[in-house]
Amino acid sequence: METAKGLQTSERFRIGALLAVAGGLLDAYTYLMRDGVFANAQTGNIVLLGVRAVEGDWSGVLHYLLPILAFAAGVIAAECIKERLKEVRVVHWRQVTVCLEIILLALVAFLPQQLNALANIMVSFVCAIQVESFRKVRGNAFATTMCTGNLRSGTERLYQFIRTGEKDQLLRAAQYGGIILFFIGGAALGAWCSSFLSLCTVAVACVPLLIAFLLMRH
Repeated sequence: METAKGLQTSERFRIGALLAVAGGLLDAYTYLMRDGVFANAQTGNIVLLGVRAVEGDWSGVLHYLLPILAFAAGVIAAECIKERLKEVRVVHWRQVTVCLEIILLALVAFLPQQLNALANIMVSFVCAIQVESFRKVRGNAFATTMCTGNLRSGTERLYQFIRTGEKDQLLRAAQYGGIILFFIGGAALGAWCSSFLSLCTVAVACVPLLIAFLLMRH
């Protein structure tokens, strides 16, 4: 999983870009097709949970609480997989997490509208596994399932380039911007596919994940 320069394969920009496409697609999918829940942006779910609580809409509170708890469970699951498999040489633990993502998302594609709550739980769980497993791109802290941190870091790097003229800062800013663009592209792809694939749109996210899995294996 490491290159000759010591950079882990999982930190390659192309891996981050593929994961960002999947992340954007999943957020668009759950928001558009599964009752307005954010799979990745748990901040949005927490805000909406607070709003529903003030309104006394306790079913609405549960509607947003479940994916939040599932996200927390996904983080724990990723850490458990890492702890148990970090010494295994046959397969890297990050490949296992990506494989798990693909399996769960394929199952979500078969869940009917009546099971939206379960679908949101499973997708939020998957997104948490991804964000916990893949935290760097070319040595920089990145998130492939949300953009706020990437936007902050990219803007900071751009400012440092303007201030110092260091080309490395501009390159890093461009990398953050690239991940954000791939995330947007994934969201747009999810919205477009939803118009004709409906609930099965989630399966499209398995394609970039599978490519990432194969690239890491190579």
